[in-house]
Amino acid sequence: MSSSIDWALAERVAARVSGTDPFAESYHAVGMADDFERLTAEAQIHVEAEVGFGSLAGQARARVVDRSDWVRANIASYRRLLRPVLEKLDESMTGPLGVVSGKVAGAELGALLGWMSSRVLGQYDLLVLEDEDPEDQDLVYFVGPNILALEKRHSFPPEQFRMWVALHEVTHRTQFTGVPWMREHFLGLVTQLVDMADSDPSRMFTAFGRVAEGVRTRRNPLDDGGLSALFASAEQRAVMDQVGGLMSLLEGHGDVTMDRAALDRVPQADRFARALRSRRQEMGGAQKLLQRLIGLEAKLNQYEQGEKFIAAVEEVGGPPLLNRAFEAPANLPSQPEIVDPDAWLRRIEPVTVRSA
Repeated sequence: MSSSIDWALAERVAARVSGTDPFAESYHAVGMADDFERLTAEAQIHVEAEVGFGSLAGQARARVVDRSDWVRANIASYRRLLRPVLEKLDESMTGPLGVVSGKVAGAELGALLGWMSSRVLGQYDLLVLEDEDPEDQDLVYFVGPNILALEKRHSFPPEQFRMWVALHEVTHRTQFTGVPWMREHFLGLVTQLVDMADSDPSRMFTAFGRVAEGVRTRRNPLDDGGLSALFASAEQRAVMDQVGGLMSLLEGHGDVTMDRAALDRVPQADRFARALRSRRQEMGGAQKLLQRLIGLEAKLNQYEQGEKFIAAVEEVGGPPLLNRAFEAPANLPSQPEIVDPDAWLRRIEPVTVRSA
């Protein structure tokens, strides 16, 4: 039986794209692991005090990794998440065509993960499966060589910068482990998208129509989320709007919480934020195109959109009104409501009128 994704090839390609780094064999690895074990625990205290709710899964656990470790962890997550749909695909993919398709998919995934592994600083792995080792789940990852490279390039004080990164990732873990329904709701939306996946040729003509419409209106058709959104059906796009709204809320909430929790603990937080914004703008044309194609540019926009949404809501009712979004899945803003906070306010608080 052929595999719809050649996972071994994906890992080899990612390793080639990400390049080699002696971080794992250096003294930096041990020192950084000790730092993040301590800083992650401290960050959880600050984050929970700021958001007003705590993790229901206990103490956050940090794991410092190099780029290849990060790639392997993400491949494992993809395999967990896509397991049901890939099992169906594997049954239908036989013969030479199935082998070729699996290698193409593996190469594409490997190239993407390899490129991302050179840029990501931290990540919370929210997938938890009963049939896998709990020691390898519910982890906050920190990509050591990337963090170290930024510290050296900008002369960042390591203690402050590492706490700043820890605050952001621990905030995301608290969102998913402190709101009882959040993890299952998010994974449910992702599962819906995966289950809707098909190879309908009509998607190609629909995508061409969206490109033509974009040209007519002078709007980039990739702005809504890259190629995946371009080829999505109406049903998929409706779910993608829910996912987009949720991610904008979580990313904006993560940044706002990090900034507030860092006020006393990380005096140079503004400097770190400016440096990372500049880092994104320094990318060449090919890298910017890749970001648009894979939807990463849309994800980066979620940070800004989410922060603006939170500011608009808190202007009306402060943090208590914003926290209504975390009360139930039905209260979550959709992507259109993220860019139009008044629409969310009218739905959640009909009697509330924003001041002019």
